[in-house]
Amino acid sequence: MEKWMVAAKKADFDGWARQFGISPVLARIIRNRDITEPQDVEKFLRGTLSDCYSPWLLKGMEQAVAVIEEELEKGTKIRVIGDYDVDGICSAYILTRALREMGARVDTAIPHRIRDGYGLNDALIEEAYRDGVGLIVTCDNGIAAQSQIAKAQELDIRVVVTDHHEVPFTEENGQRMQQLPPAQAVIDPRQEGCSYPWPGICGAVVAYKLVQALGEHRDYPGLAELMEALLPFAAMATVCDVMELKDENRILVREGLKRFATCSNLGLQALMEVSGLDPAGVSAYHLGFVLGPCLNATGRLDTAKRALELLESQDKVQAMNAARELKELNDSRKNMTLKGVEEAVSLIEAQGEPDPVMVVYLPQVHESLAGIIAGRLKEKYHRPVFVLTRGEEGVKGSGRSIETYHMYEAMTRVRQYFTKFGGHKMAAGLSMREEDIEPLRQALNADCGLKQEDFVLRVHIDVPMPTRYADMKLARELEGLEPCGTGNPQPLFAQKGVLLLKGRRIGAKQNFARLTARAEGVWQELMYFGDLEEFCRQLEERHGQGSAERLFDAGAGDRGYEMNITYQLGINRYRGREELQFVIRNFYFV
Repeated sequence: MEKWMVAAKKADFDGWARQFGISPVLARIIRNRDITEPQDVEKFLRGTLSDCYSPWLLKGMEQAVAVIEEELEKGTKIRVIGDYDVDGICSAYILTRALREMGARVDTAIPHRIRDGYGLNDALIEEAYRDGVGLIVTCDNGIAAQSQIAKAQELDIRVVVTDHHEVPFTEENGQRMQQLPPAQAVIDPRQEGCSYPWPGICGAVVAYKLVQALGEHRDYPGLAELMEALLPFAAMATVCDVMELKDENRILVREGLKRFATCSNLGLQALMEVSGLDPAGVSAYHLGFVLGPCLNATGRLDTAKRALELLESQDKVQAMNAARELKELNDSRKNMTLKGVEEAVSLIEAQGEPDPVMVVYLPQVHESLAGIIAGRLKEKYHRPVFVLTRGEEGVKGSGRSIETYHMYEAMTRVRQYFTKFGGHKMAAGLSMREEDIEPLRQALNADCGLKQEDFVLRVHIDVPMPTRYADMKLARELEGLEPCGTGNPQPLFAQKGVLLLKGRRIGAKQNFARLTARAEGVWQELMYFGDLEEFCRQLEERHGQGSAERLFDAGAGDRGYEMNITYQLGINRYRGREELQFVIRNFYFV
């Protein structure tokens, strides 16, 4: 079930069009991204790295730089501790490479997903002590590691935390009290009192900012070149950690994508080559759905150290071999994920109406796939989902949420059921006892605050616009909105009264369609890359049995099958040719 909603945000669209040399259509789309001020329109369209914020605006930055500088001067052994996802891997790479170039004695540790779990643990602290480490710098983790960091202090190991996750808190008399870890310095844009203008940055960007600040403090001569070299990794982590592509994030990703064409990192070059990507044409889609998953697969099915080793490769043959292994791991992960989703759907459908907050226990599924499966289930049922699996020590799980449900806050209210948890509004990770699964399910649903309308997928239409008004000039202009993704989706248009006349199945599995249609007297070719079986089911439900077969065989005749659609406009480039492309995103037959 869907609810189509046309954006009705107001602005002087004609004035913006004249001021910035754009069409009123593009002006309306930009306003729909919650941009209200002319200077922000300029930044959205033409922002450069000089428009990014100073690292010194991050609370804790001065203390962090002072601590690291002191340990650098003493020649202290430093250990960077990251995480096993793309953000954690890229964060670790950024910090380790930068500290090494600045002369530090530095190495890296990344927790093993199954053996260690998320973030710092006592074993990692004890290992650092045995190895003579004097300073730990965390990245993409650490904000919730109070006891582990306290243990490090007891062992005379100093700690600098760089993170971007929600800060743990307690509530007393309606007042929230944040609980920061007892580190020498804490950088997290979500901590109270942090005045950073855009707190929605990922862990790798926090690390990137620390490198910038440290380099400025040291007056490091190679800082400009170093920041250029590290930018693609900050961009990839931003996309893969599903940060909103607005404000500073948009600039970092757009500029980072440009650097892929000249990136000298042998590991990244090899990963692009085995994935069949042209470095000059890498997009945000490729980061999120091609390159990123290959790095993620190591942390899911093996050890994320392999991904870090790829990025640190100094030999092309070694890099190519490692990249092939990562791609094979990711292919295996895809098959395992598909089976896990099918098992989860079977369990849910057998129970009847799903709970408002879904808790699905898949004991035999590899624990590293819980997050991906939760994401797929959230898309299918449009409800908050926790997927739990049986780990080596109790139950582990991941959650994915919808806009109207703050997952981390909900978990904080039932924290007694977790042995460990962390996350933010839209996603979380957890550990718990198996016997607490049912009590947790009941507690999450007892006071979830969700209403039936929250489970209806809202389709936000930017502009109702007949396809006959769409041309190549507009399609080229829309490319200026890239990179698109979370917070800056591809523009969505809508048209009523489209007559579907004929269809042709396409794709290796014949599961997509090229459709010939007529709207307002104009013939158009429309593409559909969604669930073709569901498309045919809805067609036959409205126009009778056999209508789908007729559409893809003889055609529907002059009368056609009437439908309303939302669509995206783009340019299909193939072997030097360009053609306008309309892609159906949503539909219903009338």
